[in-house]
Amino acid sequence: MHIMLIHQAFAELGEPGGTRHYEFARQLVVKGHQVTVLAGQVSYLTGERIEKGWLKKKVDDVGVTIWRCYTYPSWHRSFVHRVLSFLSFTLSSFLSGLQVKNVDLVWGTSPPIFQVLTAWLLARLKGARFLFEVRDLWPYFAVAVGVLQNPLLIRLSEWLERFLYRRADHVILNSPGFVDHVERRGARSIDIVPNGVDITMFNPHDNGEAFRRLHGLEDKILVVYAGAHGMSNDLGVVLQAAEHLQENRRILFVFLGDGKEKPNLMATAKAKSLKNVLFLPPVPKVEIPGALAAADLCLAILRPINAYKTTYPNKVFDYMAAGRAVVLGIDGEIREVLEKAGAGVAVTPGDSKALADAVRTLADEPELRRRMGLAGHDYVRRNFDRPSLARKLLLVMEKMVGGDPSNDRESRLSGGE
Repeated sequence: MHIMLIHQAFAELGEPGGTRHYEFARQLVVKGHQVTVLAGQVSYLTGERIEKGWLKKKVDDVGVTIWRCYTYPSWHRSFVHRVLSFLSFTLSSFLSGLQVKNVDLVWGTSPPIFQVLTAWLLARLKGARFLFEVRDLWPYFAVAVGVLQNPLLIRLSEWLERFLYRRADHVILNSPGFVDHVERRGARSIDIVPNGVDITMFNPHDNGEAFRRLHGLEDKILVVYAGAHGMSNDLGVVLQAAEHLQENRRILFVFLGDGKEKPNLMATAKAKSLKNVLFLPPVPKVEIPGALAAADLCLAILRPINAYKTTYPNKVFDYMAAGRAVVLGIDGEIREVLEKAGAGVAVTPGDSKALADAVRTLADEPELRRRMGLAGHDYVRRNFDRPSLARKLLLVMEKMVGGDPSNDRESRLSGGE
């Protein structure tokens, strides 16, 4: 089977950002299938160019073919520039995709949803099956967070969303919280292939000494946030929590990553003279295990809006795989996972005082942190290991291409547990 994936924000293991799709692609190739990825040339996390030129092609060590298609570079400057970046990749990936021969299945992933339109059109032109993967509920999330406000654009976006759901041969979701939304908008055939983690990348018994020594943090209790610094991540609340804890000189909040809001966050920390906050640049995925090993606590947070109750943030699975207790400022689906695993403490989203209290309590309980961390590691090993999820994805794809839709709804909608 030849699978073509269209994904502007595709990241390899040597790059910062989520590597779900690269790990899946490698697993599919190892299973004997051909995978061609049409990816963007600009890192979604840093905004920096990965490649230059109209089209760059390479084949990795296991045989995944990656085409880096032209992408307008100023993606972090404003909403308009981001849309221009999306549209540039939509066009360049379509033209590049026309050159890919003998494709059996075209896999489009959203967001951004524009690249899924490209996937649908290429699938129809090539007589291939069209798989629509939903990683978040766009434009629902964009409207909820206030990024998308123009009524006409909202209506057009919602029309495009319904158009693609109804024309997908199959839809996969990375969170069970998305099921109701996509069904009400016309999706006909659905599976859940949740976010997860390659458990072999992490050692829960690693103490992160190298990372601590590199940054001079040997004597600190580290509360690590790793990931995007954007509007949705509500990291201003973390700075407020840090302000509540300034009297405890051992606790240090580490912000590892990049994003549009990072300069504003750094300016706020400086204005408040916060000495218990450290901002570090993003690191490639292969270095994330060492960074998380240095953490005493790991932090995941999103803005307190109902839309985000549906999500399965990938960073939480990384934290659990690393064997670190999690402080979670997100309600809904991922809170259920954390509590079922016994892997940390959930606090009310947007409540900086509750966040500070949870950090203060766990900072004084190293044995409790250790038990929570090991419980989380064991839970994701049993339920969210990426190779197992790749096998589920492959089964979905084989049924699509083989024309065998036979599986009952209860089975199809079972998640990673």
